[in-house]
Amino acid sequence: MPVLDATGLRRLVAARTLFDGVSLTIRRGEKVGLVGRNGSGKSTLARVLAGLEEPDEGQIARRRGARVEYLAQEPRFPAGRSVRDVVLESLTAWNETRTRYDALTDALAQATDASEQARLAREQAEAAEALERAGGWDRGHEAEAIVGHLGIADASRSVDALSGGEARRVALARILVAEPDLAILDEPTNHLDLDTIEWLETHLRDRFPGAVLLISHDRRVLDAVTTRTLELHDGRLDDYDGGYVRYLEAKAEREAHADRVERNRQNFLRRELDWLRRQPKARGTKQKARIARAEAALDQQAPRREETARLEAHAARLGKTILETRGLVVERDGRTLVAGLDLALRPGERIGIVGPNGVGKTSLLLALLGRLPVSAGEIVVGSNTKIGYLDQLRSDLDPKASLREAAVGDASEIRIGEETLSAGSYLERFLFERDRQRLPVAELSGGERARVCLARLLSQGCNLLLLDEPTNDLDVDTLAALEALLVDFGGSVLVVSHDRWLLDRVATSILACEGEGRMTLHAGGWSEYRERVAAGEAALRDERSTARSSSKSAGAEGAGAMAGEGAESRAGEKPRKLSHAERRELDGIFDAIAATEAEIEGLQTRLADPETYRGEADAVVRLREALAAAEAEQARLTARWEELEARDAASRAAS
Repeated sequence: MPVLDATGLRRLVAARTLFDGVSLTIRRGEKVGLVGRNGSGKSTLARVLAGLEEPDEGQIARRRGARVEYLAQEPRFPAGRSVRDVVLESLTAWNETRTRYDALTDALAQATDASEQARLAREQAEAAEALERAGGWDRGHEAEAIVGHLGIADASRSVDALSGGEARRVALARILVAEPDLAILDEPTNHLDLDTIEWLETHLRDRFPGAVLLISHDRRVLDAVTTRTLELHDGRLDDYDGGYVRYLEAKAEREAHADRVERNRQNFLRRELDWLRRQPKARGTKQKARIARAEAALDQQAPRREETARLEAHAARLGKTILETRGLVVERDGRTLVAGLDLALRPGERIGIVGPNGVGKTSLLLALLGRLPVSAGEIVVGSNTKIGYLDQLRSDLDPKASLREAAVGDASEIRIGEETLSAGSYLERFLFERDRQRLPVAELSGGERARVCLARLLSQGCNLLLLDEPTNDLDVDTLAALEALLVDFGGSVLVVSHDRWLLDRVATSILACEGEGRMTLHAGGWSEYRERVAAGEAALRDERSTARSSSKSAGAEGAGAMAGEGAESRAGEKPRKLSHAERRELDGIFDAIAATEAEIEGLQTRLADPETYRGEADAVVRLREALAAAEAEQARLTARWEELEARDAASRAAS
């Protein structure tokens, strides 16, 4: 059953047609993704569907009584309200029913007349049934739990004191709690950390009962949540079955088919034009029909190819030392954000930095740049290292400057490796046409500002990139171009990101910020890191379970000994001599340790070689995993040697 049905929608903004002839249907409980390039009109279409803007043409029909909620980019709340009040007031029916039930309970407690008590008790029971239908008695607690999951720890805070990111999380919580028939969510993952994004992904997919129209650049969320994908481009809307991956496959198939059709049309035109040039006498019906077919083919337009950003960078030569931290400690506002970090960046290494909001990811980058003082330790920057920094807030853009000035300053030419481009041609690679390059920064969209910052960064010839949330506001096509750039980049990269798709494709290792200053380096991308963490958590649970069982067994043994069950003391036992097999093991263990040390040295040499990082990230992952396994084996052999040597010495002393 459709929740919303739109037909023939058209919308013009500043004399520009954003979309025309757009029709779509969203059914009850359906999860739909909406993708498209920055500036294609996705947010405008979302506001039109939500009823916040009127279309210039077309009609929208909503199911009678259907509730549609929209997540705005900059939500506004009544002044003086608490987070709890704002979120709970979205439960209109539940609040009314709960208020009525409480009023009836108070009235029943004060009533003295038997008939009045019976009437109130009957109405109270009816209110209780209505409350169950509206979500149950725990709906308020569930609402507060959702607020907590979205990173708002104190629901009693005033909304007046919230930051922009916190306000969006409260607005998102309000929609999730309300459970409307259709939730239109415009970039809901902005300002969320990875754990919260994963929770939201699961909640939308498995627990949210209403339909969802999801506009997002987070491809992992789109693929996990949506069952249908809409693409808005060139003013029209294309419909694809499946999530993001299936959309990519189907789009590639559609474009390949369009290419085949266009090649066939071109071949047909060449044959027919050749025939027409021979000036046939077009008197017969068949000849006239053939000319008409040729003219119709000439009138057809070739399929328009979408332009994508061309991101290229040439890294200056790296030295032996790129960037190192030794015992680095960073404190801010009385909190320790980095505690004793030792990190040596290798040529070609790409480290993804992850962790909850506020744990110190951005502060680490600022410390490495020298913009934030360190409390202890040192930062060593190589003599050939040239650092480029991308600020997640794009705060260093002058709103009064033109797009061109902000991107390349007064440079007339930009050199990328062996290629020299005019400034205008260089900016065209970032999808800025000549007529837009004079626009002031203040008039640019978030995605356009992000591309300006990338254009400025990549023109500087840096060999170490520090990127703070580079995916913010970028459309999926530009994200793909950015990922390809980073994979092929000849320098090294530190990237703070909540984009799991990017981290899996780009990162050769993950630096996990775990809170209270702890930072741990893990080999591989996001998926390998999460699998390793999950395995560690499972092992810890098993260890605790075994410890509890052992504790119970030990308690039972102790109780038996107290009851006179004759438990023997082991304190007086003689040390057990080494067996023949253990003696042989001890004799050969030094050779095994030496072989392991040689393996470790070889792996470390390969990981220090810049050529290692010029291939796929999987090769680096395998080397790091092999190194971790070799180091673990060395530790095991050393511990085993110490154990056998101690037993051997003790047994000799006893005899």
